[in-house]
Amino acid sequence: MTWLKAQINLHRIDPAPVEEALNELGAVSIELSDAKDDPILEPAPGTTPLWPNVRLTALFDDAVDETLIRLAVAGSIMDDPLPDMSFTSVEEQDWVANWQQSLEPMRFGSNLWICPPGVACPESGGTVIELEPGLAFGTGSHPTTALCLEWLANSGESEGTLLDFGCGSGILSIAALLLGARSVTGIDLDEQALTATRRNATDNHVAERLNVLSPEQFTRTEPFDRIVANILSGTLIALSQEIHGHARKGTRIALSGILADQVESVTGAYHTWVNFEPPVFQEDWALLTGTVIK
Repeated sequence: MTWLKAQINLHRIDPAPVEEALNELGAVSIELSDAKDDPILEPAPGTTPLWPNVRLTALFDDAVDETLIRLAVAGSIMDDPLPDMSFTSVEEQDWVANWQQSLEPMRFGSNLWICPPGVACPESGGTVIELEPGLAFGTGSHPTTALCLEWLANSGESEGTLLDFGCGSGILSIAALLLGARSVTGIDLDEQALTATRRNATDNHVAERLNVLSPEQFTRTEPFDRIVANILSGTLIALSQEIHGHARKGTRIALSGILADQVESVTGAYHTWVNFEPPVFQEDWALLTGTVIK
């Protein structure tokens, strides 16, 4: 069987009414993806955590006319200009098997691996996170997450407690636990992220040492040995004093989700109580690490 695939570059157009219109037209599947490799980081309260440049891909029976799809999209977006659309024919295939075959294990440091389910880890004896990519935020492929994973994998202080601000999929929390952390607390605003973190922690057999909480539920007063926050630079600046309240002298700290030209402003919000090391860069992103001095 042949299917008609419609790819629509919505950018900042609200995808919800477009999805509804395409479902009414008979779409058999709809996928939202990132059109420009932007990360989903910590969203503002009450907002939907989507990328700033959204691409919608919909699959239809090949009998559906392309013009009807264009009209449905046009009718759903009100006064917004009609987005770019492209159409291709695709043959019936085993979508799940093909998707799994496209996934590759990723290594961080000398022996930390992320291996998707069903994909063999190429090195025996390593520390392995089994993580199935999904909607919630963080599979290790984006530089911000990769920088934090490298920091965790190369840290000589893997024991003790860790606070993960903006835990997303839970990948950093799980990595810390598998590498030897005594306990981890993961905080996130989005309920979907909390659900994903709990599920991934269970799949990796570390759920009993992981506390997963919303900011409203988080009341801990005992300081943490390490703190990692992979969130937007503006949020990092706004949270600097709150993060300070969960640290002690000697706490190790890692901050990411920071563009290269934002390093100075983030450093400025923390410099009175963190002794920073030189930033580490990957592509356009930076990781700030240091030690709390007071």
